[in-house]
Amino acid sequence: MSKTISILPNEVSTPKLHGYLLGAVGPRPIAFASTLNAKGKPNLSPFSFFNVFSANPPILIFSPARRVRDNTTKHTLANVLETKEVVINIVNYAIVQQMSLSSTEYAEGENEFKKAGLTMVKSDLVKPFRVGEAPVQFECKVTKVEALGDQGGAGNLIFSEVVKIHLHTDILDANGSIDQHKIDLVARMGGNWYSRANQGLFEVEKPLATLGIGIDKIPLPIRSSCILSGNDLGMLGNIEKLPTAGEVDAFVSSDMSVRTTLSTNDGAQIQLKAKEYLANHNVLAAWKLLLARIDLIE
Repeated sequence: MSKTISILPNEVSTPKLHGYLLGAVGPRPIAFASTLNAKGKPNLSPFSFFNVFSANPPILIFSPARRVRDNTTKHTLANVLETKEVVINIVNYAIVQQMSLSSTEYAEGENEFKKAGLTMVKSDLVKPFRVGEAPVQFECKVTKVEALGDQGGAGNLIFSEVVKIHLHTDILDANGSIDQHKIDLVARMGGNWYSRANQGLFEVEKPLATLGIGIDKIPLPIRSSCILSGNDLGMLGNIEKLPTAGEVDAFVSSDMSVRTTLSTNDGAQIQLKAKEYLANHNVLAAWKLLLARIDLIE
């Protein structure tokens, strides 16, 4: 039998306890919550303290926790307290990097839809926008908010009654049910780890402590690429600043394989090579390669 350690929650720091909880309780589904403030400004943020708790009535509950570092609360909580409405969008693998980028703590009023390169779709029965790329979108009325404490790390249960559901038809099987392979769900684990339901564990690096530029600040030829995916763009958008011309030149000069790729004068090959760098989490190399011949990218 394995050796066991025993822990009393009040005898460890909140960050340490938080790590144990998130590392042990998983995989956790992700509520990609879209809200509006009282002035109509949109906000979009993911939460992994989330699940479905009732079918009749249909109730989803998610919990924006108070920040451990300074005991402040998140814009999503303030918005639902003001407006009593939310759209809970489901996250699949195709948008996981964009979802992660949206969790960056941009200033209040900054549009996370634009920063994450996601499409704002008007809802039918509530005011917050839906995420067009999400395979399932739940329009919800907030029926209750229950605070679980007043210190850093305390949750706030948001009871959300589903009033309308939108589903992408390409995730449905012949009987009109959701095909669990086609929906390709992802869930949150501890640290940088996620679980892809039909494949297993993978890593998504947490957004920078400093603000990433966002997909909206990526140069248009790269942002409009037919080869780079939303996940690719999400990784590219999570960078504090673009490499300088000098850094790009030094990168090209130091790597023969890069010079060979560039010598093809083929924008598609350059983008495919950039995708390889991104698959290996080498975001800076991907940026330098793309910027070296951005004129060839279309």
